[in-house]
Amino acid sequence: MQLHTIWFIIIAILWVGFFVLEGFDFGVGMLHMLVGRDESERELAISTIGPWWDGNEVWLIVAGAGTFAAFPQWYATMFSAFYLPLLIVLVALMARGVGLEFTTKRQDARWRARWRWAVAIGSLLTPLLLGVALGDLLHGLPIDSSHEYTGDFLDLLTGYGLWTGVTLLGLCLLHGATFLRLRTTGDVRERAAALGRPIGWAAIALVVGFIAWTRTVGGPDVPDPVQVLALLAVIAAVSLMATDHDGFAFAASAVAIAACVGSIFIDLYPNVMVSSTNDAYNLTVSNAASGGYALKVMTIVTALLLPLVLLYQGWSFYVFRARVRGSQGVEGGAAAPQGHPG
Repeated sequence: MQLHTIWFIIIAILWVGFFVLEGFDFGVGMLHMLVGRDESERELAISTIGPWWDGNEVWLIVAGAGTFAAFPQWYATMFSAFYLPLLIVLVALMARGVGLEFTTKRQDARWRARWRWAVAIGSLLTPLLLGVALGDLLHGLPIDSSHEYTGDFLDLLTGYGLWTGVTLLGLCLLHGATFLRLRTTGDVRERAAALGRPIGWAAIALVVGFIAWTRTVGGPDVPDPVQVLALLAVIAAVSLMATDHDGFAFAASAVAIAACVGSIFIDLYPNVMVSSTNDAYNLTVSNAASGGYALKVMTIVTALLLPLVLLYQGWSFYVFRARVRGSQGVEGGAAAPQGHPG
């Protein structure tokens, strides 16, 4: 296997990891004002993601940096095309991050409401816009022979891209609901389950539409095994939400997101961006890649560091595995309502 193909797989894994790990953060951010009827319950919901939300965002940063280093032509064309949406994503992430940290700094009700809305809206816009961007990569955008984007903002709003964005948004909501079921007790947990059922049925419909539309865009009519896995996983997540198997429900929703995002990259390969102007103008793993020496050095560094990152992230999930019961206690082990693993 050539190095540029290996790096395409690595970048796909980084995007999958981002949506799986940050997906439940987004879901909790969107749902926290619905599952919490008062400030203490809303803060309880937010405390479930306290140890991880900022660390999970690093996956997005590394995906962008990896694209820049391994596929500079892809990076240049993609970031030029998505300049305005990515700027909105950046603002949404900043507003969300500030909201998560600043909400409890004052007791004023309007202050808290303002920052809670910043968390909710930022958590909604980010997966929606990134999903649209991923869908557009496969659907195709106006790109000329110099690999420059020749369209405008409206050309980014393709039907398939919008459906992909809404699908990933729905899956993040389901992922957040299963995570709240896994991490909380009492009324918050029950409300998360109640919200999870209609969200889950909507997610099933969105995934079915996503698979059907992807088949018309990216390949043969028959769904590939990863897409079948996505459908089975989202159905399993919805079914398990009605039981006390919270861990299995969360795992199923994680598999559903991973399979949907992964299927985009599977259908995209060997392209990295499809040109709607002419197939000859497509950016591919070969014509968009860096030189062999750069890819070799990057591969060695990644092989050394990535296992350490995964071990640390797994350890942090283990340490903060307990259900959060409130600001004063947890069930079954150590947990932190706020802050980060030390």
